[in-house]
Amino acid sequence: MNREVILKVDNVSCSYGQVRAISEVTLEVRAGELVTLVGANGAGKSSLLRCISGVQPTNGGSIHFNGENLKGKSAASRLIAGISQVPEGRLVFADLSVEDNLLLGAYRATKSARRAAFDRVFALFPILHERRTQLAGSFSGGQQQMLALGRALMSSPQLLLLDEPSMGISPIVTQQIFEILDSLCASGVTILLVEQNATAALVLADRAYVIESGRIVLSGDGPALLNDPRVREAYLHG
Repeated sequence: MNREVILKVDNVSCSYGQVRAISEVTLEVRAGELVTLVGANGAGKSSLLRCISGVQPTNGGSIHFNGENLKGKSAASRLIAGISQVPEGRLVFADLSVEDNLLLGAYRATKSARRAAFDRVFALFPILHERRTQLAGSFSGGQQQMLALGRALMSSPQLLLLDEPSMGISPIVTQQIFEILDSLCASGVTILLVEQNATAALVLADRAYVIESGRIVLSGDGPALLNDPRVREAYLHG
């Protein structure tokens, strides 16, 4: 089935001072896909997500979302356009309640849209509803990851960027989150996933890219890369 390309990254580079983080990266994500980005720590995975969401400026190439060039667009305007990011480390507001954390994800929504968003998030994560008045800082790592994902979903994004959702959480909760990602894709949300658990990510992914030292070196269907000897040797263990 041919799907429309909604995200097109073309020869994008970015640097932190004199340090080049990514170099001439090109990839695309089609509507309804789950695409994963695999690579070692420091390979440039998070930097690429930050460039797409507008948190990190690029110094070369272009990023198009739904055919619109995002050059010069702020992170806030990209959120309004339909791109939402769950950052590495979750970054929930520890001194705010669960409900207030979620509200921050829908700060531009109408009252009716916020209510609908709350209903969707609470259906996905019942524990957030049960503990909506609890301070986010009292949550476990897995619960905070659910909250961070719920907050990102409050804006009803078309494209969800996820950075290491399994980091620091139990295998059981990781499995729950991956099942939710699968259901989100089935409901029409497009996902670009950076994940340290390469095996789980490739099993889930429609397509995948491998990044090394800031450059894309391999791409293909998730299951195909899962069985690629180069990928298995470098990133898959056990």
